[in-house]
Amino acid sequence: MIRRTFLALTATAVMAGPAFAGGHAKDIVDTAVAAGSFSTLVAAVEAAGLVETLKGEGPFTVFAPTDDAFAALPEGTVENLLKPENKDQLVAVLTYHVVPGKVMSTDLSEGLMAATVQGQEVTITLEGGAKVDGAAISAADIEATNGVIHVIDAVILPK
Repeated sequence: MIRRTFLALTATAVMAGPAFAGGHAKDIVDTAVAAGSFSTLVAAVEAAGLVETLKGEGPFTVFAPTDDAFAALPEGTVENLLKPENKDQLVAVLTYHVVPGKVMSTDLSEGLMAATVQGQEVTITLEGGAKVDGAAISAADIEATNGVIHVIDAVILPK
């Protein structure tokens, strides 16, 4: 389950880019790589060992933070999470960004609670624009062969 969550997170990273390139459909990870604005997310997914999971069958919904979202974290946070001894913590953060199933923006409703692969729930709000745990969804419904990516402007953290 955790591997699937990380794969879903990778899918989110791919979300900002086109879901299809050259007429070939791409999975979540390949979509994130092609987008170019999810290099930190992709590196985190690789460090967590979630690439194969997020390339798996799915479907996954990934709330993918951009490189700018990771850069906004306190100094040293990303570097610490990427250390091998913090792999479990990294996996928890990444899988918190992944919801099993394919959840399109039209499925979102005010106050919706969605269970993440990590095990906790995220809260969706719509007032003032769609948000997940307070992070604004800046691009939605980026489809991949194994799910969908919604780009978010902040890294969300489990409670």
